[in-house]
Amino acid sequence: MKRYVDQKKLIERHEGGLEEFALGYKKFGFNREEGGIVYREWAPAAQEAQIIGDFNGWDGSNHRMEKNEFGVWSIKIPDSGGDPAIPHNSRVKFRFMQGNGVWVDRIPAWIKYATVDPASFGAPYDGVYWDPPTSERYEFKFPRPPKPNAPRIYEAHVGMSSPEPRVNSYREFADNVLPRIRANNYNTVQLMAVIEHSYYASFGYHVTNFFAVSSRSGNPEDLKYLIDKAHSLGLCVLMDVVHSHASNNVTDGLNGFDIGQSAQESYFHTGDRGYHNSWDSRLFNYANWEVLRFLLSNLRWWLEEFKFDGFRFDGVTSMLYHHHGINMAFTGDYHEYFSEATDVDAVVYLMLANHLIHNILPDATVIAEDVSGMPGLGRPVSEGGVGFDYRLAMAIPDKWIDDLKNKGDLEWSMNEISWSLTNRRYTEKCIAYAESHDQSIVGDKTIAFILMDKEMYSGMSCLTEAPPIVDRGIALHKMIHFITMALGGEGYLNFMGNEFGHPEWIDFPREGNGWSYDMCRRQWNLVDMEHLRYKFMNAFDGAMNLLDEKYSFLASTKQIVSSTNEEEKVIVFERGDLVFVFNFHPENTYDGYKVGCDLPGKYRVALDSDALEFGGHGRVGHDVDHFTSPEGMPGVPETNFNNRPNSFKVLSPPRTCVVYCRVEEKEESDDYNDEMSLNEFLAADGIAKQEDAEEVAGQAKVGKPPLVDGDGSGLNKTENFEVEDIGDDASDD
Repeated sequence: MKRYVDQKKLIERHEGGLEEFALGYKKFGFNREEGGIVYREWAPAAQEAQIIGDFNGWDGSNHRMEKNEFGVWSIKIPDSGGDPAIPHNSRVKFRFMQGNGVWVDRIPAWIKYATVDPASFGAPYDGVYWDPPTSERYEFKFPRPPKPNAPRIYEAHVGMSSPEPRVNSYREFADNVLPRIRANNYNTVQLMAVIEHSYYASFGYHVTNFFAVSSRSGNPEDLKYLIDKAHSLGLCVLMDVVHSHASNNVTDGLNGFDIGQSAQESYFHTGDRGYHNSWDSRLFNYANWEVLRFLLSNLRWWLEEFKFDGFRFDGVTSMLYHHHGINMAFTGDYHEYFSEATDVDAVVYLMLANHLIHNILPDATVIAEDVSGMPGLGRPVSEGGVGFDYRLAMAIPDKWIDDLKNKGDLEWSMNEISWSLTNRRYTEKCIAYAESHDQSIVGDKTIAFILMDKEMYSGMSCLTEAPPIVDRGIALHKMIHFITMALGGEGYLNFMGNEFGHPEWIDFPREGNGWSYDMCRRQWNLVDMEHLRYKFMNAFDGAMNLLDEKYSFLASTKQIVSSTNEEEKVIVFERGDLVFVFNFHPENTYDGYKVGCDLPGKYRVALDSDALEFGGHGRVGHDVDHFTSPEGMPGVPETNFNNRPNSFKVLSPPRTCVVYCRVEEKEESDDYNDEMSLNEFLAADGIAKQEDAEEVAGQAKVGKPPLVDGDGSGLNKTENFEVEDIGDDASDD
């Protein structure tokens, strides 16, 4: 904490405050000042410097720059005939002389747009001066939505969101995909790969130009259109920001400014400390004043210029420790978190970053991708914490993959599942997810594809009886995602397409696959075809989210697991005032199954995975009233049923999850018909929202759906638990 306070005071003394310090983009790079364009670049190791581009025929002899005592080069280029000397959307580069007398050309570090000639294989990127006239600037029309009490996040990659094997655009995503997200009752969209990265297959994690939007999907105004459209739909937008490392590309990335100088004059550490062997990338020197200015300004730029509502910080574990979390299995021992292995400079940067973000935008949502479980990571900076609002619960998907790949259904441990889902630090919030993009990349499969594999090519038609593998797969797909959402954290995340069981895997175009985009797209036609079973998983996903929208159970601090029965394969828990019953047994139906609860009264079905509209068998009656019975002595848990003061009995079919809500007696006459057991209501609402979304989006504007196979499949073959105080045992990406 002292290092943070000292660093913050230094910034306040010399820069006028943290927020002023983070306005570096108004000083560095290209900025309009009276009568011309001023360009500044921090490059203390350069011996001479020029600005070159289309505007001067790539000859910088008449545009030499001057260097100040801090290593900042600058030049003012006067307007010509009342017009900027550098035309909007024209190419520019920073040319400088190294210590050996060799001149090199680099993309300006603070460039706001960079492009490449798509017709020229392996061509280097060019910086682009972006200053559109007023008529071409996008003006935001809609305010930011209120911060949700609990984020239900749709993780999306714009480029791979097209149904066609190509890169999708920001505007197409806004018009065609955002309505789908809203229809499924998500309240937040998290955008991957928005910041420019020259290598598409890096998933956006090898950033080359930190202030530039990825030009593959459009220009800066197009991205603003997307964000404004999301806000109009009530969706908050988070950016997947990468400040843990940078691309090692020399010609088009920050690494090009590293010419062997000391760490004090570089964006990166020198030697082994400046290089991440596993990621083949460069590591920032967070102790450097100008690096702090660069990264903090980067955050403010995306918040203010593009109206992002927060960030998901990638690779936080790598930042926190000098060992980067490699070959570490965190057990919860505090010596694993606070020792000489801790990168204090990086921790201080993250504290500054979170303080800045929440000062600029108090309602921002900031998430850490951390696998270690460092204490205090999710507590406010004012308390001595690092300041994140949430941490990703990264061990959960590893648990599901292990059970699915290595254990038979009857070998699944209810205790282990419950422990994995509740294993998080008290008062530090987590985002739970069953699978993200990590679990779908080449070499692995989605949960749906693990469950159903080749049967997804032939057994997904509703026109025939579901094969046993498909019946099991859809049932477990619903259960796995729902129990993860309901028990795993204070927020929920789903990766694009997994809500309807998108099959196969993700493989970006690369030399190894003949530069094919076939596995780098989303086959929306699968969920849109009425006769395919994908619609059932999609409908249940929307119903899960709507249940939280109605009852706010994710935001509730009341979470009690009352039973994890290994023999019966049943987990019973309460979240908020809802009671959840998960029966993982592959065969056993339990009639009159007693479940404990807190509040006495009458309970009804609020959501049922076995409902016909979700591809189930309709075995649970939704018009049944479940009345509680008192258990034991009030206030004496050991005399209660599973330590709960009340109980009621239910029907629990195999491979189902059913949620029960308490109904006040006064609602009997007024609300019973409206509630429709809530299950039909949830499904109907989802269908209505989908229809509204389709109307908003219009008919499909891009791409043609893949051909339907002859079989009609539509697919192209190509004990009470408390929250534990311990870290996740999983691997960072």
